[in-house]
Amino acid sequence: MLETDTDDRPIAAQPRKIIHVDMDAFYASVEQRDNPELRGKPVAVGGSRERGVVAAASYEARKFGVRSAMPSVTARRQCPDLIFVKPRFEVYKAISQQIREIFAEHTPVIEPLSLDEAYLDVTENLQNIPLARDIALKIRAKIKEETDLNASAGISYNKFLAKLASDHRKPNGQYVISPDMGPAFVEGLAVGKFHGIGPATATKFNALGIRTGLDIRNQTLAFLEAHFGKSGTYYYWISRGIDDRPVRANRIRKSVGAENTFFEDLTELDAMIEALQPLIDKVWRHCEATGNRGRTVTLKVKFFDFEIMSRSRSMPGAVASRDDLERISVGLLEATMPLQKAVRLLGVSLSSLQAGDKLETQFGLPI
Repeated sequence: MLETDTDDRPIAAQPRKIIHVDMDAFYASVEQRDNPELRGKPVAVGGSRERGVVAAASYEARKFGVRSAMPSVTARRQCPDLIFVKPRFEVYKAISQQIREIFAEHTPVIEPLSLDEAYLDVTENLQNIPLARDIALKIRAKIKEETDLNASAGISYNKFLAKLASDHRKPNGQYVISPDMGPAFVEGLAVGKFHGIGPATATKFNALGIRTGLDIRNQTLAFLEAHFGKSGTYYYWISRGIDDRPVRANRIRKSVGAENTFFEDLTELDAMIEALQPLIDKVWRHCEATGNRGRTVTLKVKFFDFEIMSRSRSMPGAVASRDDLERISVGLLEATMPLQKAVRLLGVSLSSLQAGDKLETQFGLPI
């Protein structure tokens, strides 16, 4: 629990010690580790087909602007020598488990975000190491020793700043943001660098003349809530370096989704179907990486005037393949046609997630 001062500003009774560990270009680094011919070369893990998408890019590829979630055709255009490698999720999951076991040597309070990153609360740790930075050093060294892969780490007193800190010294580094550094660190940060603020929200901030953490901090809570709804409260506090979210061990994710705001509004069905493909790919990559499956597919449509429409379909069993997810998503879209307004954003999500061994497929057979 938090106390508050006269300005209703939360004050932690005891500063937490939180580490955010993030593997460096995880999928691509595994492929380069296992295939010496790929080392030092631009590598993209993902499909090279016309509608494929990049799941991960090596640092050599990132120099050309190749990024995860980028359409493969765009990535190839930006880096003609790009080498595409099919993902091996079973290998990535096995390595991820190795890494989790290293985390567990130090704390039971571990919140995995994906196969390649997690939060750790080491306020009280199993080896009684007083400094969180020393715990991070030990974890990173053991990951390197056991997997021959590099990890970066951020250390701070809350999750938001720990995440920012892990990005600050990438690759293969770590950074500490102490309580006396937090507010100043956030002040000079561009809004687009805030974890949780995507390109569309950053553009909205910029249109309001808000470009940095300091600009956000200078706004009233009422102003931010009026323009950003419930998220405005979150932005108000993180702009002050305050984030009271605990590290949640054994967090169960109930849904996974992806959405994209378009530079130009869409009006044609074929263009919308094409725009759905990378979103479907991203959702299904999560399913493949975690082994989770879901029963309910939801399509989100935001029109040019910001009106939002959603359509869902629940299946009797789990959605068993990427093709099934595409078929259902496109079917939901086709059922809305013809649309009377241009489309600004599309989103696809899969909910009622459970571990694969607890579900059956649509045909009643084990996955």
